[in-house]
Amino acid sequence: MKQRNYQKELDKIILHLTEGEQPPTLLLHSCCAPCSSYVIEYLSQYFHITVFYYNPNIAPEEEYHKRVREQQRFIRELPTRYPVEFIEGDFDAPMYYEKVRGLEREPEGGARCEICFRMRLKRSAELAKELGMDYVTTTLTISPLKNAQLLNQIGEELAGEYQVRWLPSDFKKRNGYKRSTELSREYGLYRQNYCGCIFSRREAEEREDINKEEKQAD
Repeated sequence: MKQRNYQKELDKIILHLTEGEQPPTLLLHSCCAPCSSYVIEYLSQYFHITVFYYNPNIAPEEEYHKRVREQQRFIRELPTRYPVEFIEGDFDAPMYYEKVRGLEREPEGGARCEICFRMRLKRSAELAKELGMDYVTTTLTISPLKNAQLLNQIGEELAGEYQVRWLPSDFKKRNGYKRSTELSREYGLYRQNYCGCIFSRREAEEREDINKEEKQAD
């Protein structure tokens, strides 16, 4: 089966937005300021965005609050065509650990991540419905390490359940990820070396240890 081109689908939606009318509203789930940087720069030309920072998977708690502050700072400092608002979700770490119980040793990108995606996108779709937003989507597709097809499938399913429109995306396309790194440098954004959860942090630390050992052996 031919894979869908989510960037082209997004292009078509943007093309049909009526110039001169009020921009549609978009609830944008954000995983972190660096990943959101290009997405906000890009989509704020066409949508009135509310950034929803909902990431109870992040550990430790100090890391979570650091990322929240960076997200808020970037929104304040980035000039946009339409205003960008911010909502912080609940930081319910125990709920996250309960959902992924038994999957602690899953590799990043596996079953544990799918549960995490679903958890965050479900709350995003629910909030988009509560707020009467026109669209909902996530910044997660900008990462080269994230499965854009899976994220869009989950997003469409949950948006349908809550009767809101899912905005398709594959933000890494058209050098989106590259642009996010440029904006991160320009705004001095804190870029973490792991996705966010304690399990991805452990994987990152293990990779660093292996790299150090290999360098010492050379």
